Amino acid sequence: MGHESEQILAAFGERCQYAMQHEQLGTGHAVLAAQEAVDALEPLPETVLVCYGDTPLVRNEMLARVLAVHLEQQAIVTFLTANADASSDYGRVVRDKQGHVREIVEVKRATPEQLQITEVNSGVYCFDRAWLWQSLQALPRNAGGEYYLTDLIAVAGSQERRIATVSGSLDETLGVNNRVQLAQAEQVMRQRILERHMYAGVTIQDPASTYIEEDVQIGTDTVILPGTMLSGTTTIGSWCRIGPGTTIADSTIGDRCVIRNSALEESVLEEEVSVGPFSHCRPGAHLARGVKMGNFGEVKNSYIGAETDVHHFSYLGDATVGAHVNIGAGTITSNYNGLTKEKYRTTIGDGAFIGCDTVLVPPITVGEHAMTGSSALVNKDVPPHALVYGVPARLARILPSSEDEASQGDTKE
Repeated sequence: MGHESEQILAAFGERCQYAMQHEQLGTGHAVLAAQEAVDALEPLPETVLVCYGDTPLVRNEMLARVLAVHLEQQAIVTFLTANADASSDYGRVVRDKQGHVREIVEVKRATPEQLQITEVNSGVYCFDRAWLWQSLQALPRNAGGEYYLTDLIAVAGSQERRIATVSGSLDETLGVNNRVQLAQAEQVMRQRILERHMYAGVTIQDPASTYIEEDVQIGTDTVILPGTMLSGTTTIGSWCRIGPGTTIADSTIGDRCVIRNSALEESVLEEEVSVGPFSHCRPGAHLARGVKMGNFGEVKNSYIGAETDVHHFSYLGDATVGAHVNIGAGTITSNYNGLTKEKYRTTIGDGAFIGCDTVLVPPITVGEHAMTGSSALVNKDVPPHALVYGVPARLARILPSSEDEASQGDTKE
């Protein structure tokens, strides 16, 4: 480590051993800075694998191939190559007439003929440990005052040592030195992630407009529609339909859910939940099995019970809602007290019927199978089976169990 080493420590913590490169004098000098740490390992390794720090797309399988070839051919050094066009800024691999590697020539030192070479260095190396340290210590500085690791290839060639190569994809070792290359690397990584999910049984209708982060898990036979972004520790079950135009972050989605043109953050949806279009589940939202949340709804830090309908233009914040509840269009929980700066909770019992445009002023409890009239302002607890209406809401009557339950029927509007 050297430049911005605190960021590396923060990212990897105690998972790694570290060596400090106090001066940044080139790639060869960086590897030499690790000698003391490597030589202290038990058992002492015979092989040292070196990767560039700005190539984030190298996969485990490729590293294993380079190691395997290195050991099979008993090489003193083995490195990864790729094919690129003549305009690339990768170092060129120079071979003799017999095809043996003689050196790696950096672009700024290459002749016009060498610049036409399409085989380039990809920056993954295996070295014999003892030869590596001896050769690095004898390596001269180049014209720029640095020690280049690539110069070791010419050293090995001049000593007639065995040099092996492994051919790979140029995408595998794409370097990131600016924002353009960063975007290119992210595009490659996104495509890998999408392909992994598709091979596992997920349908992604338009990969070009779909963004899925590495840690996202998706069940089989789920369909991801265009314009969808899945991030963080999101888990999605099977037979779901997500999108279009949907963003989900750090959320858990059960089987057979439908989410359309909506945003979810740190939320839990159980099985067979429907959300959207144009709805928002904020952190702490928990929608139980079979909940239907209509368009332009919002739920925050609330539990919504099974088979409850939350209709359009409704807001439920800091609420506990029972099962089989009807939340009429335009219902609002006034959970924030602007004077005390506190949040208060609303509780709605099973089977309640909240009429359109009801405003619930917490702390408040609406009892089981209670009903509120349209545009009611409810600022006091409502007993079970009670009908209230008005501004402020007042008790109209207590509904017989058969009347209030039959009045709601199977369809909630």
